[in-house]
Amino acid sequence: MKKFTKLALVSSLAISANAMAMQAMDDATLGATTGQDGINIGIGLSKIEIEKLFIHDNNGLTAAGTAGTAGFGGTSTAGAISIKGNGAGATATNGIVISAPVNAAGTAYDTTRMLATGHLADLSIDSDAGTGTGNTAFINIAAKVSGLDIAIGEIGVTASNAAPAVGATSIRRGGDDANYNAVLSGLTLKTGKMDANIQVGASPQGAMIILDTTMIGGLEITNLGILDNSTRQGAGDGTSAANRAAGEIHIDSIKVATANTTDLAVDAKVSVYGKTDTNNGYLQIVAGTKNTTGTDIYVSGVKLGSSAAASIGDIEVQGLKTYYNPTGAFGANVIGTAITVSGH
Repeated sequence: MKKFTKLALVSSLAISANAMAMQAMDDATLGATTGQDGINIGIGLSKIEIEKLFIHDNNGLTAAGTAGTAGFGGTSTAGAISIKGNGAGATATNGIVISAPVNAAGTAYDTTRMLATGHLADLSIDSDAGTGTGNTAFINIAAKVSGLDIAIGEIGVTASNAAPAVGATSIRRGGDDANYNAVLSGLTLKTGKMDANIQVGASPQGAMIILDTTMIGGLEITNLGILDNSTRQGAGDGTSAANRAAGEIHIDSIKVATANTTDLAVDAKVSVYGKTDTNNGYLQIVAGTKNTTGTDIYVSGVKLGSSAAASIGDIEVQGLKTYYNPTGAFGANVIGTAITVSGH
């Protein structure tokens, strides 16, 4: 009995100690423990693979309408934008592959485009009460993102399969392979290191996400193929006139950089606007408002018909500038681009 009593006492002390150890740590306590306030997180992913991606439009395009209107040719039947493997390179069997950057020879990592930590991203998270009165508290996430190699396979449009029923053995929906048309044969993006700042709760910085950084090495898009299935015949494998392959506009490379540099200055604000009266809200990206020098674009290896066709030459654009009108007033153009995304 005495042994049981001692065991119970020791257990009680242990439980009490563990309970104290598991109490929430405030910012001061965390600072004393880690040497700094806030939380640092390193994301050590080196590769992400997605077999297929579908974006389903559940009501399709309305059947009513005439040429040039939103309803032209519609059936009001669900369709989907799909991304799947194109049988070549990194996207042979996967629709999207995101990996740490590699050098041009493909033999080693490109350390000039990687964070010094080797992480995919490093996050520094702080919570703050904010200034003034009202609901001013917010979480600030300062993010450093490594350069990435992003390979995207074939992008097409397909008829959507029926949505999974209640009690189904799988949540997969997918598309109808017998009703599918490719739109893009694939592409690869190479990005450089970037910084971003994210604020949730209140956003004293003026937007939920702020990008104000330089992408080292600029942005490069390679092996972009735009397909025209209206010219496709039969099996579409190109073995004969009766099986003509879809026509393709193929571009070997598109390089984008700030004018007169090899790097790309990136500034953007991403905001999500809520419901107002009859408008149910939207996402808006305002970018390029600080780029007063313009952007240089170099397009090489432009081929018409197929990727095997001879190139018609290179295309170069120097000092491209865009403007938008934030107020709608005549002549109130400002430098930058505003992109609004919403459902319908």
